[in-house]
Amino acid sequence: MPDIRKHRGAHPEDRKLFADDQLPALRTAVRELSWLLSRDYSIKGALKLVGDRYALTDRQRLAVSRAACSDQSKEHRAATHLPVDAMAGKEIIIDGFNLIITIEAALSGGILIHGRDGCIRDLSSVHGSYRSVNETDQAISLIGTALEDLRPKSVAWLLDRPISNSGRLAKRIRDLATETAWNWTVEVLFNPDAEIIASGHLVVSSDSHVLDETDRWINLTRNLLDHRLKKFWLIDLRG
Repeated sequence: MPDIRKHRGAHPEDRKLFADDQLPALRTAVRELSWLLSRDYSIKGALKLVGDRYALTDRQRLAVSRAACSDQSKEHRAATHLPVDAMAGKEIIIDGFNLIITIEAALSGGILIHGRDGCIRDLSSVHGSYRSVNETDQAISLIGTALEDLRPKSVAWLLDRPISNSGRLAKRIRDLATETAWNWTVEVLFNPDAEIIASGHLVVSSDSHVLDETDRWINLTRNLLDHRLKKFWLIDLRG
């Protein structure tokens, strides 16, 4: 069945699954999953153990997995995190799908998760195929105006070539950059994570693998929510 969604909003069950009475169990699950990950349990086995214990649905398990991280990862990410002001005059590299999809979700009322490492993550699933939504251009423009105020030397966007429609999204980003004279480049690569990690540039991403391997990253999503968006749905699962 083709994807005909026009928004990246909430799942019909989200109000129930993430209601106030569900949050204590979800926060406890995040804490216990993080404890297991800190002791080298695999994410798959540890998530099943915790999810079964608290009878979590698949979507709740997804939220818990995106909020949790090991103590070691939490410490590394805290030590390598830089404030957004550090962008001024620097070369920035952006994990494109990671950032855009989260902002699309925020703009369309989708649920956002405040994770243990301070990152904000959405519950959208691309599954190898990206489809733009009504909020896509607004999301790119919102990111662009924030970057303009932060004054980086240059901005490189990287997108995943294996995800279908990545070329179309790349064109939309390039076109907007041309219209506004923003100093952006956009590349579509088979393994953008490796390029991001090896670049040595300031990284904009909330991808756990990327954050565990990079030595300088910026939490741009948090800044956008704090200063650019007036209304969004954020739940704190840090425990």
